[in-house]
Amino acid sequence: MDLARRLAMGLDPVRLARAAGLEPDPWQADILQRRAPKTILLCSRQSGKSTVTAVRAVHEALFYAPALVLIIAPAFRQSRNLFETVKRVLAAAGGELDTAADRNTADELWLANGSRIVCLPDKEATIRSYSAVSLLVIDEAAWVRDSTYEAVLPMLAVSQGGVFLLSTPFGQRGFFHHEWTEGGPAWHRAKVTAHECPRISPAWLEEQRRSLPPLRFRSEYLCEFVGTEDDVFSYDEIMAAITPEVRPLFDMREVA
Repeated sequence: MDLARRLAMGLDPVRLARAAGLEPDPWQADILQRRAPKTILLCSRQSGKSTVTAVRAVHEALFYAPALVLIIAPAFRQSRNLFETVKRVLAAAGGELDTAADRNTADELWLANGSRIVCLPDKEATIRSYSAVSLLVIDEAAWVRDSTYEAVLPMLAVSQGGVFLLSTPFGQRGFFHHEWTEGGPAWHRAKVTAHECPRISPAWLEEQRRSLPPLRFRSEYLCEFVGTEDDVFSYDEIMAAITPEVRPLFDMREVA
């Protein structure tokens, strides 16, 4: 990679995406150029959230070396899917791998500049061995356990690394829902419904609306944190009923 091209991609991640043969949608370009320390992508299926995340991960590994990028998903299959996108972007952008024996596997890449990109499943015991993470990516975050999220956050304490959460919703529960609704101004939030994705045709989306259960369609394509069919009260109704003026009947610390 010549110096001028490398400098241009380092300054503007959108150029990195284009070097990999990708033309970002406006919202993707905004995410890449913003480089917010904490980002939540609440996105429809097939909206391009994995693609923009892969570019963000490769940019971190190439231009902030030596960086450690962790990709976590509920299952190895899911984290490897994103990992494969990362490898394609890296190869297209001219990223050089470390040629040392046994360093590059189906789950881990070592770059010549000292950076590493590792994909992992949602297994707290396996994840705990990592530290000084530069960028933490949690794919399908709404399905990842809260205990895993709590276990990985300390890895950012010293490195002050970034966090990238991406998912469709999965009910009004878990850390993904909490960070989206109550995580505070430190998070940059981007919501992209299927209607906002130019690659999803209105006719196909209408067919999905007719064929899927209403709550599932609203969750997967309209990005709504809907409850389940058997919920007696909605999340909003429960939150509206909570008031500091009413004292609890017992101390929850004593119960724990």
